[in-house]
Amino acid sequence: MSQVRKPDRSRRSEHSRQAILEATRALVSEVGYGKVAIETIAARAGVGKQTIYRWWPSKGAVIFDAFLALSEGAEGQGAALPDTGDIEADLRTVMRATVAEFADPEFEKPVRALNSEISNDPDLAAQYREKLAGPVDEAKKERLRSAQRAGQLAADADLDLLLEVLYAPLFQRWLHRSGPLTAEYADALVGVTLRAFGP
Repeated sequence: MSQVRKPDRSRRSEHSRQAILEATRALVSEVGYGKVAIETIAARAGVGKQTIYRWWPSKGAVIFDAFLALSEGAEGQGAALPDTGDIEADLRTVMRATVAEFADPEFEKPVRALNSEISNDPDLAAQYREKLAGPVDEAKKERLRSAQRAGQLAADADLDLLLEVLYAPLFQRWLHRSGPLTAEYADALVGVTLRAFGP
């Protein structure tokens, strides 16, 4: 007498969740945040609206998780920064990669949508800091502490301020589309930052 195998609900749920995240990224890229609705995400993913609402309280929360999954996939080995022993070379590598990422239309559209939501949703902003920005910044600061121990940065450098000086101009240029995002620009930001926070 053969046993009837019960369906694996966890596998089915994960399949649905991934379909929702992929559908969300695709729709934001195709039509922009404003025209994406929970109904259109559900239709594209082949699930019911209630399936989405079971996991996410709002459209912004779905977009955030879709972006978080994209970031996790891109990082692969996690948020750790390279450590060759040369802080200038390592920061140039990271900043050039960041500039290239922000200049990539496939990455840029969902990130703009996410930033629009974060600016209007305090709960989503808190999630972003807790789940993504906070851990990534901590990984960056660990690399900067290593540079401090090696005498490549001032021992009393404010590492939060250093990260703001390094990244804020890039973010502003991207946000306002006020100039090109190039490797040369990335290198210039690294140079300015190291002059300001060097030993």
